[in-house]
Amino acid sequence: VVVGSPPFINGKVFVHGVVQEVPRDKAELDHGLGQVELSEVYGCCAKVTSNDSTPAQKNEDEECPDKTTTTTSSNNSINSLVFSPTVIGTMPQFTQNQSLRTLQSAVEAWKGGSGTWPQMSLSQRISAIESFIANLQQKRREIIKVLMWEIGKNYKDAEAEFDRTIQFIQKTISYIHTPTKLYSSRAAIGIIMCLGPYNYPLNETYATLIPALLMGNIVILKVPTVGGLVHLLTMEAFAKSLPKGTVQLISGSGRTTMPPLMESGKIDGLAFIGGSRAADRLIKAHPEPHRLKLFLQLEAKNMGIYLPDLFEDGMDGGNSGDWNNIMGETIAGTLSYNGQRCTALKLLFVPKSHSEEFATILAKKVETLSVGLPWELHDSNDRSKAKYSQITPLPNLSRVSYMKELIADAIEKGASIINQRGGDIVGGPESTLMVPAVLHPVTPNMRIYEEEQFGPIIPIAPYNSLEDDVIPYARDGKYGQQVSIFTSAVKSNALTTAKLIDRFSTIFGKININ
Repeated sequence: VVVGSPPFINGKVFVHGVVQEVPRDKAELDHGLGQVELSEVYGCCAKVTSNDSTPAQKNEDEECPDKTTTTTSSNNSINSLVFSPTVIGTMPQFTQNQSLRTLQSAVEAWKGGSGTWPQMSLSQRISAIESFIANLQQKRREIIKVLMWEIGKNYKDAEAEFDRTIQFIQKTISYIHTPTKLYSSRAAIGIIMCLGPYNYPLNETYATLIPALLMGNIVILKVPTVGGLVHLLTMEAFAKSLPKGTVQLISGSGRTTMPPLMESGKIDGLAFIGGSRAADRLIKAHPEPHRLKLFLQLEAKNMGIYLPDLFEDGMDGGNSGDWNNIMGETIAGTLSYNGQRCTALKLLFVPKSHSEEFATILAKKVETLSVGLPWELHDSNDRSKAKYSQITPLPNLSRVSYMKELIADAIEKGASIINQRGGDIVGGPESTLMVPAVLHPVTPNMRIYEEEQFGPIIPIAPYNSLEDDVIPYARDGKYGQQVSIFTSAVKSNALTTAKLIDRFSTIFGKININ
């Protein structure tokens, strides 16, 4: 087992283009911020000690584990570990007044559209963002490590998040340069408030922040309460690349810091990725919500629908051509990054006569997944073939508690955990490393049937007919992000599939096939 040294990120603020480290002695900061409180940030991948006589191996590279220095481990070894919380940084906690002072800096930078950044040409802004990319890439190693320790993203996924973010920025710039026969003129809106999620704190947040900047807007970035340390590592890159006041960062309680900004009426656009209730509260706080420009990416309860034709020739243990692909897609759809994705499959509808067999086979597939810490390699003595942990710690104990609530409710109402050790917490009472749970049969009276779990639970709901059970769930539900339909590639009832696609096209934004 590899135990890399945890990172430690000192709390910083970034207002009016100036990065200031927050002193622990509560000395006053510049630009009217005064004294800023700090709170400790605990890593979900806490310090690990062995509760047996075998000493844990130490990582050769204490700064950041990677594929060349990480040793292999097994699920048996992780079972003998005890997790204990460790502080990996401090986060500034803004007050309402400090948030409003930050807003004033943004107002001065916007200057009614006459500020330095909005008045720069598009080519000048692109050059500045390209400079930002170059400066940000110098922090790649640190950011990857923080993503692992704070939110439990495995090494390859953390690496991919950083690299995809850079690629997104480059492709956005490339798209702007793409010639078109249409005449188009892009103009800034004003002050944009960006609130990103904890699960993809860099990639998803920058998907709204970067386009807003390129068009000449001034941006206030609300650092997420969980997964926020990576943003502290970006401050110097912004400071070196952009005019003062172009980007401001606010950290601390969203319920404390965000409402006063919205109530001021000076926020022109809201880019929000998170839960609908929080989004609704912010929108309602604006004095002129009809004028507020919105980009919202909210929660979902995405269905996976398995059509009857799949089962005509049996499941063959889930290993035949069609089933091997379908089970692979099901595992990826439900449990990639522990199911903590808005696009994840969150409720599987399976024909009632086949649901028990389906649940049993899926459970066996889930049992083969490697459970461990983000930097651990598994299942091979050949380092080049080893894979990083597929199931990693959840970000905090509150997420674990919610998973337990949903599982307990389902069991009380008739469901069972099908896979071995499903729902178990590995590493002691303070651990957040949870073995995925396959639940069957899930019925409409259970919370998991309606609530988004956003975690490693796979609920399987048996259905009698598409018309009576599946289509009403889609039609009457409050979510419409996407749906996945699984059908036989050989014996597909094309008409049934086509009709489903036609009916779902007015409900869902995206329809996936197999």
